[in-house]
Amino acid sequence: MSEMDLIDNVIPRRDVIKCTARIGAEIRNVKLSADLPDRTIAAINGLVLEHKVVFFRDQGHLDDAGQERFALRFGKLSPYPEGTTPIYDIDTARGDTGAYVWHIDWSCMDAYPKIAVLRGVTIPLVGGDTVWSNTAAAYLDLPLPLQRLANELWAVHSFPGSYLRSSTEPNTGPMIETEHPVVRVHPETGERTLVLGVYVTRFVGISKYDGQRLLDLFESHVTAQENTVRWKWKEGDIAIWDNRATMHCATKDCGDQRRVVRRATIEGEVPVSVDGRYSVVRSKFIQSTVNNLDR
Repeated sequence: MSEMDLIDNVIPRRDVIKCTARIGAEIRNVKLSADLPDRTIAAINGLVLEHKVVFFRDQGHLDDAGQERFALRFGKLSPYPEGTTPIYDIDTARGDTGAYVWHIDWSCMDAYPKIAVLRGVTIPLVGGDTVWSNTAAAYLDLPLPLQRLANELWAVHSFPGSYLRSSTEPNTGPMIETEHPVVRVHPETGERTLVLGVYVTRFVGISKYDGQRLLDLFESHVTAQENTVRWKWKEGDIAIWDNRATMHCATKDCGDQRRVVRRATIEGEVPVSVDGRYSVVRSKFIQSTVNNLDR
């Protein structure tokens, strides 16, 4: 049975409502839990691969423990530098500002998370949306000469530190740092996806001045409206996305209203470039306390 047949037999296509032509779908009439049959989990995974990010309304029955158990159905929970709890709390009251910049969750790590499961807990009446972009579609939008250039480029992803940080900001504490190909081959779909975002500190072998312009150029395709989907949260919503084929950011438009979402991430694979080379760890020290630059 093909993956499409499996999805159709488990989750009817009438319950899969596309959000845009290129990315995003709302899945209806599914109550998420750790007790779902293997076929249903496989169908959800297939829809994540197909649409890059999928959304489920009315999942208020899930608490932290339920979210953790459900996320475990997709693989081992990923370690991350924010702490040791399996569910990470992203709270505007704590000043989590990293959500407001385009990023791939923890791309500073070598085997950064492959899937993320995010739950809406406290949602403002106005604003606080999240935007996702399809980085496979963005790669295909590049003119062929730029695709060839991107195929050859490697970038250093670091924590802390990015092009968006001040050059005068003191850089204290151990670093997490990895060299990734700018284009990775998706291990499940075979698509080529762009690996960029706020963790990029420089391109290998290119000056920071030229690198910044290359980053701006490539990311202009990532953030093009036709490659994005914007989700207006309600309490109890669940978003599941392929962290290998998307970038995302929150919208800074809810004023002083509190916004709390909670996230679990699934351990991923070390990226492979188009010529078969693996990402390279430069430093893997983790600070005991870090600034929350990643949501």
